[in-house]
Amino acid sequence: MSRKFKYVKRIENADFKLPERGTKKSAGYDFYNPERVEIEPYKIGDNPVLIRTGIKAKMEDDEYLMIVNRSSNPKKKKLVIPNSIGIVDADYYENEDNDGEIGFLFYNLSNETIVIEKNEKLGQGIFQKYLITEDDSAEGERIGGFGSTGK
Repeated sequence: MSRKFKYVKRIENADFKLPERGTKKSAGYDFYNPERVEIEPYKIGDNPVLIRTGIKAKMEDDEYLMIVNRSSNPKKKKLVIPNSIGIVDADYYENEDNDGEIGFLFYNLSNETIVIEKNEKLGQGIFQKYLITEDDSAEGERIGGFGSTGK
């Protein structure tokens, strides 16, 4: 099995933790914020704020990493992930656009600027297996980073 987290190449001297599970029965790996970020209140038409984690995930070919919000973020900080979850495919790892760097997208639904401090937990990543149909014929190769498979 070859599954692990690594810092992306742009991170020279990492002073934040790689994702880790909080307990031995935790499903998700907690991602930590690499730098202090301020997220302004959402206004109609705004794009979500992308927080780059400095982390990439290596996994098996039949796996993906599901990116989910912390359960406390919507209640305490009014931060939501626009599509509820993110999916990181196995072939995203070390892509040429961004080295496979994982990001969290957030909308701030409060009326105040929300601060996420350095080393504060952002959300979680959960490794999952997936199945394909018997007549699957996908042959394409990933040629980009974040959001590139829809191009």
